[in-house]
Amino acid sequence: MIKNDLLLRVATQEHVERPPVWLMRQAGRILPEYRALREKVNGFKNLVENPELVCEVTMQPVRALHVDAAIMFSDILVIPEAMGLPYQMVESKGPWFEKTIDTPTDIQQLRLANPEADLKFVTDGIKLIKTELNNTIPLIGFAGAPWTIFSYMIEGKGSKTFSKARTFLYRHPEASHTLLQMITDSTIVYLKAQIAAGVNLVQLFDSWAGILSPKQYDTFSMPYIKQICDAITTVPKTVFAKGAFFARAALSDLNCNVIGLDWNMDIAESKAIINGKKALQGNFDPCGLFADKTTLVQETISMLNAFGTNHIANLGHGVYPDTPLDNVKLFVDTVQAHRY
Repeated sequence: MIKNDLLLRVATQEHVERPPVWLMRQAGRILPEYRALREKVNGFKNLVENPELVCEVTMQPVRALHVDAAIMFSDILVIPEAMGLPYQMVESKGPWFEKTIDTPTDIQQLRLANPEADLKFVTDGIKLIKTELNNTIPLIGFAGAPWTIFSYMIEGKGSKTFSKARTFLYRHPEASHTLLQMITDSTIVYLKAQIAAGVNLVQLFDSWAGILSPKQYDTFSMPYIKQICDAITTVPKTVFAKGAFFARAALSDLNCNVIGLDWNMDIAESKAIINGKKALQGNFDPCGLFADKTTLVQETISMLNAFGTNHIANLGHGVYPDTPLDNVKLFVDTVQAHRY
């Protein structure tokens, strides 16, 4: 039994006395201890691929912020690497792939991910985290949604438009489905390995959902998210499709438990569309954490009142690296002081 199981109870739509709170990217550069550790080990991937350091970085925000859930420290791009497409994390620039998928033939060089062989550093890290947490709060596992992973594998780096990836959908629709299915199959076995190692809930991050048209999203993203949600049956599931305001009704019909909202999605409208089918997560504007303390508290309470019950408090996207730590703590404290 987990001592503080608020997150899991909300995910399964049980009554709770207050909303649970955690933050996307809570493990990272808002914490001075993280920055010091990253500098010491010379780079992001050296952290991600070391189970002991994965455990340490995961635990840092738990100690500093007293959040209601831990999320394992990793990166969504471990999946393309496990499929044969290695990436680098370039300081101040983000991910970069030396090799990309440029033609349908390139897909033949890929393989399905084997978590035991390729991602053991993740599952070993999860086991260490679970020991460290000692059943105090839940541990969240995660993966990137297939379209988001696909977009990086084609583009080779971050992009405002992912025009290369979107062009690939038009020029090579059949090959696109082949690659998306490979990513989906890899993601399912990866998430199942995380669950076997001990995570209590999994979240799918469709970070680039909003750059597709509604028709393209229905064709190239939703069917694969559905497969993953249907395949994971033993823990609650959250789907966060950033920017996909047009997909909220379809998301509410998925076999998942929680829908994450970004800060551009109106709370009342989203509640009306989803109509109580799922718990909701979000959606405080990350820039709201830069406000003066009075405004920050007022805006946080306003968000909590708008959501009401059946809500996991979080940001509408990951916390920004230069966010004042005192304000992050104030946000967490304000949520935890709230009562229904």
